[in-house]
Amino acid sequence: MAIESDELRERLDRATAHLDPPYAVVDLTAFDANASALAARADGKPVRVASKSVRSRDLLVRALDRPGWRGVMAFTLPEAIWLARAGVSTDVLVAYPTVDRGALAELAGDPGLAATVTLMVDSIDQLDLVDTVRAPGQRPELRVCLDLDASWRRCAAGCMSGSAARPCTAPGPPAGSPPPSPPGPASGWSA
Repeated sequence: MAIESDELRERLDRATAHLDPPYAVVDLTAFDANASALAARADGKPVRVASKSVRSRDLLVRALDRPGWRGVMAFTLPEAIWLARAGVSTDVLVAYPTVDRGALAELAGDPGLAATVTLMVDSIDQLDLVDTVRAPGQRPELRVCLDLDASWRRCAAGCMSGSAARPCTAPGPPAGSPPPSPPGPASGWSA
């Protein structure tokens, strides 16, 4: 195995000697085998490729061309827009809530993008921000994915189990602090 690895390294060093770093070399046979194995483990459920893990458009498309793969999870809204405009996928989910007003305006101003890109939302404040960028009656319907806090906050010892994440649009106590009081009727949302 070590001899094969050394031979492969020497072959790749020769093939890339003329390139200035940074660059990446991908074993496409291993890439395809891994993509097939992931799809098989998903047992018929579609697998979404994460662009923050695969930083090459060609490899994203290669994964999406395989059976069992559908859609991209983009790192940011600007990246999601770029991937959608480049034709990488017609189903792009933004991994995290965004406060990027310029990107939100671009998304809300383009019906094609609005039909392709799904925003991650973790609070009512996030939706209100989108509405301040472009009001609902002045934009196409936007797709959203709800990021729900599924942590268990009341175990026997008063501890919390699960995620301690807070919405990105609202300041709050540090992770691990006691949970907030239940919301009043006018507050609309609780972190």
